[in-house]
Amino acid sequence: MTKGSINVSVENIFPLIKKFLYSDHEIFLRELISNATDATLKLKHLTNIGEAKVEYGNPQIEIKVDKEQKKLHIIDQGLGMTAEEVEKYINQVAFSGAEEFLDKYKDSAKDSGIIGHFGLGFYSAFMVADKVEIITKSFKDEPAAHWTCDGSPEFTLESSEKTERGTEIILHISEDSTEFLEETRIRELLNKYNKFMPVAIKFGTKEINDPEHEPKTVKDEEGKETIEPHRQITVDDIINNPNPAWTKQPADLKDEDYSNFYRELYPMQFEEPLFNIHLNVDYPFNLTGILYFPKMSNDMQIQKDKIQLYQNQVFVTDNVEGIVPEFLTMLRGVIDSPDIPLNVSRSYLQADGAVKKISSYITRKVADKLKSLFNNSREDFEAKWNDIKIVIEYGMLSEEKFFEKAEAFTLYPTVDGKYYTYQELYDKIKANQTDKDDKLVILYTSDQDAQHSYIEAAKAKGYEVLVLDSPIVSHLIQKLEGSKEKIAFARVDGDHIDNLIKKDDTTVSKLDEDQTKALDELLKDVIPSEKFMVQLEAMDSSANPFIITQPEFMRRMKEMQQTGGGGMFGMGNMPEMHNLIVNTNSDLVSDILNTEAKEDKERLINQSLDLARLSQGLLKGEELTNFIKRSYQMIK
Repeated sequence: MTKGSINVSVENIFPLIKKFLYSDHEIFLRELISNATDATLKLKHLTNIGEAKVEYGNPQIEIKVDKEQKKLHIIDQGLGMTAEEVEKYINQVAFSGAEEFLDKYKDSAKDSGIIGHFGLGFYSAFMVADKVEIITKSFKDEPAAHWTCDGSPEFTLESSEKTERGTEIILHISEDSTEFLEETRIRELLNKYNKFMPVAIKFGTKEINDPEHEPKTVKDEEGKETIEPHRQITVDDIINNPNPAWTKQPADLKDEDYSNFYRELYPMQFEEPLFNIHLNVDYPFNLTGILYFPKMSNDMQIQKDKIQLYQNQVFVTDNVEGIVPEFLTMLRGVIDSPDIPLNVSRSYLQADGAVKKISSYITRKVADKLKSLFNNSREDFEAKWNDIKIVIEYGMLSEEKFFEKAEAFTLYPTVDGKYYTYQELYDKIKANQTDKDDKLVILYTSDQDAQHSYIEAAKAKGYEVLVLDSPIVSHLIQKLEGSKEKIAFARVDGDHIDNLIKKDDTTVSKLDEDQTKALDELLKDVIPSEKFMVQLEAMDSSANPFIITQPEFMRRMKEMQQTGGGGMFGMGNMPEMHNLIVNTNSDLVSDILNTEAKEDKERLINQSLDLARLSQGLLKGEELTNFIKRSYQMIK
């Protein structure tokens, strides 16, 4: 028997602290299974190149829980270790066996899938165990070794009776970590971290129907036919899928395979994704994965943290901020890259050069896929627009390169159900919606029902009205106005239609100067100035007498602050202000002026104002009740 002290110096303990400083204790199982996977894949590689003269077979990793003895076993059938290798890789903590292996076989092992943790990751076992044993036999013709350590630098190393190749790790679980002796807890961790490990993982057994047994039809004493029960057999319970869809070539997968994998990732998600994007690149970094576009809601926060990040099929996190562009964190799926470290802080990831390249690649790949979908099946793309627009609009705001590419497939729907690209829209409306200052005015609505009367007024002029109703529309149109010359977006209720798109022709007022002044004073006496800015306008006599609008600039700034940013001068906290446009050519306005009794004048003004407020959804509570009472009295 050998006794000694583990070589833990200041230089090699520091990586250990760094590696686990931000980690949960539960990751010990991920680390130990990663080590077992490495050992198995290393053996596969050595047998492939002829350096290991053994039969590889179909090895698996087995996890056993011994609740009574308070032990957890992790058993592999990999290449194992000699006593000398245990001394080297286990007792010298910071010396990584995987790193040395990869350095020695760096050319031939490039695509072996070896994860690279053995050595340092092993010591995560002491986060949950009072004592750890290693019983291991190398694939080489050498005696097995048995290593034991109680968490102090002291260890023992002796020979073992083990005859089968591979390594068994035995954790003697500490009193404060007995949760890891519960089968349900271990199964939860295996499903979380190891669901797609590249080596089969066995956790107990399960009963299944015998595939070689065909149930027969039998008759009872009364001659009634029944089918006999299916014969059950006991098989290993393999909890993982070693060959998930993202590890395969796109050419080898059908639509059904992508759908099945989506259900495997999200078993509680019943809606099918709209489409998927298969990522596959090996230069200048390694990255594979599948991203799915689900149906989106306007609540962007709810959608986040659905993408799972893996490193060589080992689960790392579902918080992919900094790796995936922020606007794509609303998607679902898997990203796998050996170039992303397993245990590092978010700030490190955001500063890492390889990670930034990965983020740029994903942005470009998504843009190319969207353009391809648009080009190949525009009708289908239009049908899905409302479900994907929030991601595209968010991307246009947050990623300049995506903004440039998105012009080719971003759609602008109209109230009539038509869809235009920006260039198509420009060509369609340029002649009719260019104002007297040669600026193209693009009209839009954020709520077709609430702004119906304004939409109808615009359509009566032959104008197109877009439907832009996402929560970030104010930010988006601000960006679009800044990127193009001589265009302006205007919501249809931002002013009277003739003021939104001003032409050279002007309508003359029926009122003379004295009548206009008298009307202005009368309105200011009756209408609350803290809520409405009164404007007298000479419009078509058929237009509504009173029209309420909200100034585009102030409304947009308030909306931008409410959704984050853009709220200069604290506009998001300002009270709601509206313009009241009074049509001086309306017959009703003339009637108000010509009415003798002051009480009747005020009643007509209040009724007209409330009708305008009602059309904008601004009449509520006591004011709505009073309006209804007054309306009934007027029609008696």
